Amino acid sequence: MSVVEWADLLLDDGALEIWDEHIAPTDPLSFDDGKPYPERLARAQRNTGLSEAIRIGRGSIEAHPIAFGCFAFGFMGGSMGSVVGERITRLFERAALERLPVVLLHSSGGARMQEGILSLMQMAKTVAALGRFRAVKKPYLSVLLHPTTGGVAASTALLGDVNLAEPNALIGFAGPRVIESTLRTTLPEGFQRSDFLVEHGMVDAIVSRPDLRPTLATLLGHLGGSSV
Repeated sequence: MSVVEWADLLLDDGALEIWDEHIAPTDPLSFDDGKPYPERLARAQRNTGLSEAIRIGRGSIEAHPIAFGCFAFGFMGGSMGSVVGERITRLFERAALERLPVVLLHSSGGARMQEGILSLMQMAKTVAALGRFRAVKKPYLSVLLHPTTGGVAASTALLGDVNLAEPNALIGFAGPRVIESTLRTTLPEGFQRSDFLVEHGMVDAIVSRPDLRPTLATLLGHLGGSSV
């Protein structure tokens, strides 16, 4: 599903007041892996209609005002570069200022290699922003879509007050094939899938897409999301 389709599914009237679209990617490393980075960005923007791999803003779920973010896997695999990290940071910072709960939908292959260490820095940056957001004692609900991996899984994705996952989502840091080849072992059946993570305490619940909106609304009501 696209970011717009997720907003239509979850938000009241599908309405999202979009924040920080003016923050645009650059090419700090002049990276070229056979195709220049700016060309890859332009292609992703044409294909998705988005400026980057995440959209953030203000919306509401069953009259509970929220700060909302949604990754777009179709934009370079939902990879987190400096713009994605900055937007997530601003999502938490503005939510703290406006005392809004945060609902963040993750779907990513991890840090964006075309930005090197600058993309890896976003892991610490976004988690620090989340840490500051905790001071306002508003809920942070993380939704893990298929797939949620790499540096995104290792930062904000699994740090929600409640972590929800869609059925059979792949969730983890390194992929199963990398782990098997590195450790020279066979992994358990279903390793890094939603059911496995629920059984091992890393995810709180598996929620199908039709049930996600009422589930989020119930959690917001229980955890302190004020209604309008």
